[in-house]
Amino acid sequence: MVEIELDGKKVEIVEGSMVMHAAEKAGTYIPHFCYHKKLSIAANCRMCLVDIEKAPKPMPACATPVTQGMVVRTKTDKAIKAQQSVMEFLLINHPLDCPICDQGGECQLQDLAVGYGASNSRYAEEKRVVAVKDVGPLISMQEMSRCIHCTRCVRFGQEVAGVMELGMSNRGEHSEIETFLGQTIDSELSGNMIDICPVGALTSKPFRYSARTWELSRRKSISPHDSTGANLIVQVKNQQVLRVVPLENEAVNECWIADRDRFSYEALNSPERLTSPMIKHGGKWTNVDWQTALEYVANGLKQIKSNHGASSLGALLSPHSTLEELHLAAHLMRGMGSENIDYRLRNADFTRTDGVRYLGAPIASLTTLQRLLVVGSNLRKDHPLFAQRIRQAAKAGGAVHVLGAGANDWAMALKQEIQAAPADWLVQLQGIASAVAELAQVASPYAALASAQAQTIAKSLVGGERKAILLGNAAAHHGQATALLAVANWIAQHTGASVGTLTEAANTVGAQFVHALPGVTGLHAGQMLGGALKAVLLLNTEPEFDSAGGAAAVATLAKAEMVVSLSPFKANMDCADVLLPIAPFSETSGTFVNAEGRVQSFHAVVKPQGEARPAWKVLRVLGNMMKVEGFDHESSQDVLKAVFAGPAPEFLPAARLTNACSAPFTGAFDGAEPCVAPIYQLDSLVRRASSLQMTSDARVAPVAASEGALA
Repeated sequence: MVEIELDGKKVEIVEGSMVMHAAEKAGTYIPHFCYHKKLSIAANCRMCLVDIEKAPKPMPACATPVTQGMVVRTKTDKAIKAQQSVMEFLLINHPLDCPICDQGGECQLQDLAVGYGASNSRYAEEKRVVAVKDVGPLISMQEMSRCIHCTRCVRFGQEVAGVMELGMSNRGEHSEIETFLGQTIDSELSGNMIDICPVGALTSKPFRYSARTWELSRRKSISPHDSTGANLIVQVKNQQVLRVVPLENEAVNECWIADRDRFSYEALNSPERLTSPMIKHGGKWTNVDWQTALEYVANGLKQIKSNHGASSLGALLSPHSTLEELHLAAHLMRGMGSENIDYRLRNADFTRTDGVRYLGAPIASLTTLQRLLVVGSNLRKDHPLFAQRIRQAAKAGGAVHVLGAGANDWAMALKQEIQAAPADWLVQLQGIASAVAELAQVASPYAALASAQAQTIAKSLVGGERKAILLGNAAAHHGQATALLAVANWIAQHTGASVGTLTEAANTVGAQFVHALPGVTGLHAGQMLGGALKAVLLLNTEPEFDSAGGAAAVATLAKAEMVVSLSPFKANMDCADVLLPIAPFSETSGTFVNAEGRVQSFHAVVKPQGEARPAWKVLRVLGNMMKVEGFDHESSQDVLKAVFAGPAPEFLPAARLTNACSAPFTGAFDGAEPCVAPIYQLDSLVRRASSLQMTSDARVAPVAASEGALA
């Protein structure tokens, strides 16, 4: 530790730190633009100049290392005059368009100009003008004349997103931040450039000119997409969500969010929103009131149960639904005597398991891994925020190994990559296990021969301290998912690694916890999608896009006597008989459980549109109409208390979290490709976010669903 004096205070700081870090620790604000705590030091804005004793001139606080006994003053005339001079230079070419700038009200340059800027400019020459650039549907570079060349956006792309899509060309007043050869910005984390831009040079294209920042109400929420559980601030005006930005949480998403977390709000205001209950009569849809719709559903379910038995009823649930909704939907089915409940619509292996599959380690620990094997995951697109943490681990010297189907751009250095068809993943993983057995001098239960690549991976996993084996979405949806997990567990046992499943959706872990799964006598999702039911309840899911069955599953469901769709959108109209409008995450309260088992609750940020109602309320009323006990909840908090039999914990009980295999895999793999959703097809919200659907990632064709997955 080094002790310095900062504005008369003694501050202890780790050796090698900069003066800026010491000021942050002491709570002393030093004005700056280019410095950002998550990015490398650039020292190119010079706004953080401070007075250091014995230094001949003011020094940049962000790039000056602390030394024992250093004396720093941030408020002397020498420091302030230096900062005022820098501000004068920054404002020479800056346009006077604050009244129309989207950054107005939250602009660092605007704020600091009040304290360090002059009332007029001595610069009489013409201001420079930077040409407009089109870099895609998400980020606007219409006003790059505002740019102060802090290079935060450049460093973010290179260091955090892993893709250097922006750079600075030319020199002096001709310098410009631009893409290479007129390309678009396509990173799945690109929206964070908007947040870290200290001026209004990079702004949100979907939000552009929608509102002034001081007109927006700010409310906390949780992302409903992947299993990170990113913390959000949802900004609202006139009961309409207009912008989503990150809420900093170092343990979960740091200060970043993925583009689908940021821009999917467009779907909340989509013309496809379902705003009143609808019933199909003679092939035509008719708007009805809630009482009529619910009575129609209740009477239909009672009639079908009477005619065909409780086993003819079933529920297909979305793992993007809240814990409360999943609990009530499963409780409703079981209360009617049916065990046909499942959230695993994309799975091909339905082997019964105990416990809850989860990440197997804290999310924050991904940053410090020394050895990692990822099986069956396009990590950048499936879990962008996990990928950026693992990217930091790789930059720090961690060895990242991959077993997958294709040559995906991981935007990080890979030590070893095995590319194989999904049908060969099990053999390849067993080969790694055989190599581990040889190195550990233990008997191998697997006969597969180890390739040179497998031997390299095994040698890496045997060494090091902090190591993990992670199974991705494609591994979870694989026809041999249980067998893959069993081999991963064996490798981990003999290398000291942890084993985890990345888990696909916002509440995959929560769905397992509330047992939104078939009972011993129940049918799994593949059987239900294959036409084994007379009445089907679809909660927040669209089988055409969310299941391994695709369009074939929709055609099969259409043959059922009754299909009830609970969705925020006009979805499932080809197979459903009743549409019940439910509130999306922004219009209801609820709880998601992320990949590490963290329980995160949130409140509604706006009122439900039209006649839409929170799904937990709809399910509660249906439970009462079907005379099922345990449906007397007055609030979502009451449902949550019922789930945990008391107050909700911060994390799921550790005793329930496990990646161990409780049963051997007995099924035969039919060679079908695992059903994995592209990044902007993951759920009903991102599918209807118009800006996301114009990105290059959205133009990737969805993975074809396999008929064999439904067997």
